[in-house]
Amino acid sequence: MDTDGTHDLDRALVLGPGGRLGTAWTAGLTVGLRGFGVDLGEADLIVGTSAGAIVGAVLATGQDPARLATVRRSANASSAPHRPDPAVTGAVFAVLGDPGLDPAEARRRVGRIALETVDAEAENQLIAQRAALIAADSWPRRPLLIPAVDAESGEPIVWDATSGVPLVRAVAASSAFPGIEPPVAIDGRRYLDGALRAGTNTDLAGDARTVVVVDPLAHRHPHPAADGAHILAPDPAAVRLLDAEQSDPDAWKAAYQAGGAQASAAAEGLRARWRPASARG
Repeated sequence: MDTDGTHDLDRALVLGPGGRLGTAWTAGLTVGLRGFGVDLGEADLIVGTSAGAIVGAVLATGQDPARLATVRRSANASSAPHRPDPAVTGAVFAVLGDPGLDPAEARRRVGRIALETVDAEAENQLIAQRAALIAADSWPRRPLLIPAVDAESGEPIVWDATSGVPLVRAVAASSAFPGIEPPVAIDGRRYLDGALRAGTNTDLAGDARTVVVVDPLAHRHPHPAADGAHILAPDPAAVRLLDAEQSDPDAWKAAYQAGGAQASAAAEGLRARWRPASARG
């Protein structure tokens, strides 16, 4: 937040990473909140990282996130599904958990691990899956920021409507965690999950008057939030679902419903804060 009482933005929404089921939980929560008078899609800025990039793209393009209540196979379902590689994810988490590495070097090492998993067929599947989820080809007019990390250099990048990067590829790259999804090619380079930049990337909300952070992984990776940010995290029942990390459609539906079940209580603490500045007394 700034110190002179002025703000460039009124309301910013930060949607964090959370894997497949975190996507469903976030969508269910946003739909439920809207039913209680809190429409997070009205944000002046949306920052979407990984799972949050998927829901963020749906919200920013003016779609009803209720379309994510269920999930179907992507258009190329005839191909064998890409399976996560626990050995790769284990190596990545070992790097990220090494206290002797600075963040830039850790990202470079993770990038080298990821570049060994390049798989054109799996990448095509990922793009098709993200296209089916976001159902939008063009960047929205509403400001949307999607972070990712360059796999070769380890440098973070943040894309928006002016970047010249296709929206679907930006979403796919931001949700490409090594060992779960392959790095995504954009303009001759490959990119990784935006969570490797800074978790939920709350800093990208700048000095917005109101910052709401939806963090499906808050129970795993507590983090200092932006000054005054309002955090929405899974309750114990949702945590049990998300941590099970099941991949079947029933698990997706259950996670979506778990997000919706938290909406009433979440709205109570959020309704007054989410009103636009012009509506505040």
